[in-house]
Amino acid sequence: MDKKYHTICTKGLIIVNILVFLGMTLIGNTQDAMFMAEHGAMYEPYIIQGEEYYRLFTSQFLHFGIEHLLNNMVLLGALGLHVEEELGHIKFICIYLLSGIGGNLCSLFWNMLHGNAVVSAGASGAVFGLMGALGCILIKNKGKFGKLTSKGILVLIFFSLYVGFTSSGVDNLAHIGGLLFGFLTTFFLYRCPKSNETS
Repeated sequence: MDKKYHTICTKGLIIVNILVFLGMTLIGNTQDAMFMAEHGAMYEPYIIQGEEYYRLFTSQFLHFGIEHLLNNMVLLGALGLHVEEELGHIKFICIYLLSGIGGNLCSLFWNMLHGNAVVSAGASGAVFGLMGALGCILIKNKGKFGKLTSKGILVLIFFSLYVGFTSSGVDNLAHIGGLLFGFLTTFFLYRCPKSNETS
């Protein structure tokens, strides 16, 4: 296959997220929580009482402002290129979407448990899933994968979680949930290339 098509899903997801953001910007204010809730963001009363379960999926493609979008897209590009090239299109998409939905479920249950009704959105749960995927790939490849190392990914995960926990308005449970779902999904889907396996 032509190398330019190896990471077509990563590039496609970035384009879709940007197009959705531009469309949302044309019709309203993406930093207005209720506007976002009305257009597919995570909001517990709408999901549970309103049975609008599709929000677990649609919220992954919505972002609160340009900075939120750019932060997630830079990480999606940097991480997605490695994961998709190693696992292929189908497994990459499965990991990305399941991590996003899994992260949203963790966030939803946490907010229900604590009686919080907050509006949340963004690709960060799925992006953290890609971090978890790379962590799993590195473990299965004895700590080395191309130019990536286990230490480098651990530093990235720690720094990303630290920024989330020290910032306001961040859905940290979606991050942690996405990270775990990404790791576990990759664990079941990924097999090391035979050249990397020991006898």
